[in-house]
Amino acid sequence: MSSNLNKKLENNKTKVFKKKDKNMKNKKKNVDSIENGAQKLDNNIKKRKLLSSENNVKVKKIKLDKQQEKLAKNEMNIVKTKKKKNKKSKRQQINTQDKSTTTNSNDKVEQNDNAIVDNKNQLDLNKIQKLLAQKKSMSKEKKEKTMSLRERMLEQLRSARFRYLNETLYNNNSSDSKKLFVEDPDAFEAYHSGYRQQVKQWPLNPLEIIINTIKKMPKEYVVADFGCGDAKLCESVEQKVHSLDLVAVNDKVTACDMAHTSLLTSSVHVVVFCLSLMGKNLADYLLEANRVLKQDGILKIADVESRFENIQEFVKSLEKYGFQNTYQDLSNNLFYFMDFKKIEDVNRRNKNLPQVYLKTCLYKRR
Repeated sequence: MSSNLNKKLENNKTKVFKKKDKNMKNKKKNVDSIENGAQKLDNNIKKRKLLSSENNVKVKKIKLDKQQEKLAKNEMNIVKTKKKKNKKSKRQQINTQDKSTTTNSNDKVEQNDNAIVDNKNQLDLNKIQKLLAQKKSMSKEKKEKTMSLRERMLEQLRSARFRYLNETLYNNNSSDSKKLFVEDPDAFEAYHSGYRQQVKQWPLNPLEIIINTIKKMPKEYVVADFGCGDAKLCESVEQKVHSLDLVAVNDKVTACDMAHTSLLTSSVHVVVFCLSLMGKNLADYLLEANRVLKQDGILKIADVESRFENIQEFVKSLEKYGFQNTYQDLSNNLFYFMDFKKIEDVNRRNKNLPQVYLKTCLYKRR
């Protein structure tokens, strides 16, 4: 009897243990299924967040493209109205010249010279239309090529570094900027890479306007391009061009502090500052331009419109540095174009020279 009871007890124990094992296995399965469900839920949430962020980026790009198209249309309207005004003013000049009998022959010669300069520097409407067409095609290509999240983050980092370097160049003396790029050569490439991206977003490139005017000048002229970048001006014209910048990105560029170049005195016919009047010591740049220019040489300046607080005061201050204003194109709502003629040599030691000031050009985050 006792043996039978023991067997029954053992059987009952084994049954109880088997039930416990089954319950434990079922619990594990339930826990695993819950964890898998939670992981899938987290993955779905992450995917939705990525999709929403990408959609926001696309919406911002579409808005930006629309704004750029509006700016381009406004640019075209301004150029057209400017041409109409110039035609009217020329007609009025012709009528007044026919009526007046006491005008001097020398005055007529000067008026004709100014008219020739105006014609040479007039913005070509067809050129602007081509640039706008290129801009539209480029914006379409950008829409088609959507960047990955990693690429967008890298682009934001590059843009942030460009803005930092840009602000540094405006607030440094030229000697300090040169030292910065000598110690960190990659910084110069990073700056110009960001600058090239900015140029693509403009309705027109001011350097193209300057290139077109220099092409019409005599081939024997010598040009000095202060702040040349990658020496595009040198590659685009037949005249001899001294390409000067803080760092030489290729064999056409001479690395130097643009306030103290190695050019000979009175050795060039044209000096160009295209978006390169950067730094605290602008007066040193102008004195160097005066030194290297021949008598009656041409100083060409193109810069962002927002940098000029008072254009007339800027022109007057340049008279003290030996330059007479001969041409202005202020019709563009993004860039100003000005020509000056060297009328006298100016001594660097002259302590009565006025300070030359232009606002800092800060690029917005995009």
